[in-house]
Amino acid sequence: MVPVEYFFVLSALLFFIGVFGFISRRNLIAMLISVELILNAVDLNFAAINRIVYPGALEGFFFSLFSIGVSAAETAVAVAIIINVYRNYHSDQVNSIENMKW
Repeated sequence: MVPVEYFFVLSALLFFIGVFGFISRRNLIAMLISVELILNAVDLNFAAINRIVYPGALEGFFFSLFSIGVSAAETAVAVAIIINVYRNYHSDQVNSIENMKW
């Protein structure tokens, strides 16, 4: 059986890779993928904490499923916005959105 600490290390690694990707990228799709990595790190924490606190119950897994559903809806909306930005500005870079300020 895999120790729970390994899940926390993996979750922290996923979280920091997602934060680094979000900060360092200028492509909207790459930024969206980085946000999804962060949300997956949170889901992994839900499952690992559930394993520690309630070994026989499934509360953490239900929280993870709910979070996955919310992140799927968020991704669908974000992809629709990115497609709209690409149609209007012919670019998927963050710098092209600065034209929308005024």
